Amino acid sequence: MLRKTFALLAGASLLAAASAAHANSLSQDSGQTVAAKPAATESEKLKALFAQSDEDNLKRNPISALFRGDERYADQLGDYITDEYFAAERAAAEKELAALQSIDRSKLGEIDQIAYDVFMRDKTQTIKGLSDELLALTVVRPLNHFSGFHVFYPTFASGKGAAPFKTVKHYEDNLKRHAEYITLMDRSVDRFRQGMDSGVVETKLTIGNVIEQLATQIGLGLENSPFMAPTQTFPDDFSDADKARLTAEYSGMTTKIFASYQKLHDFLKDEYLPVTRDGVGLASMKGGEVLYKHLIEDTTTLPLEADYIHELGLSEVARIKTEMEAIKNEVGFEGTLSEFFTHLRTDPKFDPESREALTQSYYDLGKEVDKVISTQFKKLPKSPLEIRPYPEAIEKFQAGGSYESGTPDGSRPGVFYFNAYDLPSRNTYGVTTLYLHEGAPGHHFQISLAQENEALPNFMRFGGNTAFVEGWALYAEKLGFPMGLFDDPYQRFGHLDDEMLRAMRLVVDTGLHSKGWTREQSIQYMLDNSSMGETDATAEVERYIAIPSQALAYKIGAITIQRLKDKAQKSLGDKFDPREFHQQILGTGALPMTVLEKKIDDWIAAQA
Repeated sequence: MLRKTFALLAGASLLAAASAAHANSLSQDSGQTVAAKPAATESEKLKALFAQSDEDNLKRNPISALFRGDERYADQLGDYITDEYFAAERAAAEKELAALQSIDRSKLGEIDQIAYDVFMRDKTQTIKGLSDELLALTVVRPLNHFSGFHVFYPTFASGKGAAPFKTVKHYEDNLKRHAEYITLMDRSVDRFRQGMDSGVVETKLTIGNVIEQLATQIGLGLENSPFMAPTQTFPDDFSDADKARLTAEYSGMTTKIFASYQKLHDFLKDEYLPVTRDGVGLASMKGGEVLYKHLIEDTTTLPLEADYIHELGLSEVARIKTEMEAIKNEVGFEGTLSEFFTHLRTDPKFDPESREALTQSYYDLGKEVDKVISTQFKKLPKSPLEIRPYPEAIEKFQAGGSYESGTPDGSRPGVFYFNAYDLPSRNTYGVTTLYLHEGAPGHHFQISLAQENEALPNFMRFGGNTAFVEGWALYAEKLGFPMGLFDDPYQRFGHLDDEMLRAMRLVVDTGLHSKGWTREQSIQYMLDNSSMGETDATAEVERYIAIPSQALAYKIGAITIQRLKDKAQKSLGDKFDPREFHQQILGTGALPMTVLEKKIDDWIAAQA
């Protein structure tokens, strides 16, 4: 990619030189003087590098383009998990990093310097992650029950995801992506086989879940498959002939997808599952210690040690339990905190009445947030926010909630998904906190405001890191207090319960992947220290098993943002305005923690 970038830049330079020479010869012949074009400034060089890098990245990753509403590569899925794909990504990062280092940072403005630093870190981390050593530990485990195209793609291609279905071409593009999806599923089998040969394999738990996921999707049948859903909602202007043709083609392609699922299912069940590892953490995997150390730095953007994070988590759990005791006493519950947890889990008054009632509670809360949000923010997203339960075909293995971004122009809304599976295991006292985190002002504000900020280079508008993205969303939960949304002590307890979840993650994730904790030990720890139901605790622990270190970023990022806020309030006193502070935090996209801290320190100095 970068190779192509540099070739294009070199070609452009040669063309410019040839043009200048030609113009000079003409001026000499005519006796006229032509002014030389001024050399590009360092800022112009930086922006040109960013633009070319982004354009090349979209060609390599066409799905990213579709999420932005860019349909130039809509008939492609991408050649993911191939050797060629990884080689191209690594070559691009290496050459872009070299180009960046040829630019004099000291001659850039403040925002450009921030962009320079973010780009530097991004490319450096990409190169590390694509080293032969780390690829040998990751590519041979191409999917599990929480991460993999088989989890993402059905919704994406259903007409309810990012892929558009407004024209006949949109429908035909989707069929072409389906063909590449089938190839990707087959390619996954090959990668798993490589891991069998090298001794780097997934866990028995995660693969057992994948087998169940595939069986569930196959069991839906053609009629109920999300892959057939677009044929049930054709636009009105489609001809009967196109409807009939596309329905037949979608039926045929869905049958082929099911066949690829069956092939993957049978391989995993009959050949791969018997050689998977019993240990659920990376501590039990060949090369796991090296991989976990890299993942911690990648997700938190800080060079932290697992032992430090584990101890931090234990201290946070102790603090939050003290605050929970206070609320237990406030509501007049007589008994231990553990008994109070059991009361919250089992008393039917905390159960949602129905999927519809749970949905309505989020609708009502959204209206309340809209009334007071301007007390904390100067700028609101243009993109609307929709609220939906997860599709029933995938809800069992999903988290309690998640967010899917909309388009920068607002033509496709952002979506807050909540989980209504096993409804008695859900609760009503966590509604406020979950909405603030996944919806407004959490993920929806942070992601939408970045995407809509055309002053930023695209890698900052659409990229990011987990510590900032999830750290902001966790920090945003606390904004319910100044917005007056936590008057109900049970909703306050729900907030603490969610904060406890993020603190327990520090303990459990590091316990699983660096200290040899078992699945059962981890689930019990979460049940002992929160009001979580067993269904939720199990799903959470199995998520940490599937995607090591991702869960660490929430609390690490939130602690950093809150610390910066406390620093700003202490330094600025009466001058402190939360709206200005939040504008500074969100105004330059998702920054690594070190870059964010320097930015806020500079802002505090300027304000003071």
